[in-house]
Amino acid sequence: MSKDKVDIFDTTLRDGEQVPGCKLDTAQKLVIAERLNHLGVDIIEAGFPISSPGDFKSVNEIAKLVKDVTVCGLTRAVKKDISVAAEALKPAKHPRIHTGIGTSDSHILHKFNSDKDKIIERATAAVSYAKTFVEDVEFFAEDAGRTDNEFLARVCEAVIKAGATVLNIPDTTGYCLPEEYGAKIKYLKENVTGIHKATLSCHCHNDLGLATANSIAGVSNGARQIECTINGIGERAGNTSLEEVVMILRQHPTLGLDTNINSKLLFDTSKMVSQKMGMIVQPNKAIVGANAFAHSSGIHQDGVIKNRETYEIIDPAEVGVNESSIVLTARSGRAALAYRAKLVGYELTKLQLDEVYQEFLKFADQKKEVLDADIHAIVEGSDITIEIVS
Repeated sequence: MSKDKVDIFDTTLRDGEQVPGCKLDTAQKLVIAERLNHLGVDIIEAGFPISSPGDFKSVNEIAKLVKDVTVCGLTRAVKKDISVAAEALKPAKHPRIHTGIGTSDSHILHKFNSDKDKIIERATAAVSYAKTFVEDVEFFAEDAGRTDNEFLARVCEAVIKAGATVLNIPDTTGYCLPEEYGAKIKYLKENVTGIHKATLSCHCHNDLGLATANSIAGVSNGARQIECTINGIGERAGNTSLEEVVMILRQHPTLGLDTNINSKLLFDTSKMVSQKMGMIVQPNKAIVGANAFAHSSGIHQDGVIKNRETYEIIDPAEVGVNESSIVLTARSGRAALAYRAKLVGYELTKLQLDEVYQEFLKFADQKKEVLDADIHAIVEGSDITIEIVS
């Protein structure tokens, strides 16, 4: 079955870097940008050029370095923002200006003290001005998740007429349920004149833990770009996780969607971003967490040893992890102990295993995890003769 391509718009260097304490210098950004290029992302949002001289320099240097993918700079719907972004992006082979404005009642009233007609005027003016610098202009309707669908459709139609090539529909506050967000994308696909001229994009936040689910609902209903970050880092609770959406699409071929991401680089890229940003990846993080392919329950361990697919839907090698981990704890069974003992050089018979297992349980009750050195101590401290496997 042929699959539709979903573009991956990586905003690790812009939205991801907005996390307190995760500031990167230009040299660090260049290393990550080069890795994102090798990873296979389609668009790198390199920064917000007008925000600081350092951000301008980073966007400019990334535009010089990366030639295989689109390099994007963020702006507000302000002429000065747009002209500065255009200047920063001048060296880019494939430049994109990302401009926009808030469209929800909350943003129109409290943030802009404006009205809907004026918001549409500002949106179209920004897109038209950006279009004088680059062909590829993405428009974001900030807080689209809480924007009335009928008004959102009016905004989208207007900016398409002004030249927008991509329509970013952000769930800025992470408020939407997946069925609501998916229905919003579907509504736009069916009710915006000229929608065939633009790509709908999902930009979801994780305030309620639904960023990934909402992005999948979006592409299932016609969006063809997902905006995401490595490790799901980003404002507040974070953004959509790149590694999660990529592997969901790959593990569910019935969706008929895929990306150009080289999944074998996911784990290594996750570690790189974590180290450079000083942002620890939680152990139970899907796909790239330390425990994503680790098993400590005896029942699970026995199943995985017999056949990996009993408890793993992804082959660890697909995401760049060497192998599954059988972690020995007080919940581990004989099968796991025999497996790990063999790896460190002991071939145990059933009777030997029974005896060593009793000693193992006593040891395991005193420690959170039994390590290879501990296995040696347990086996060699027993009264049985053990054959060493060469």
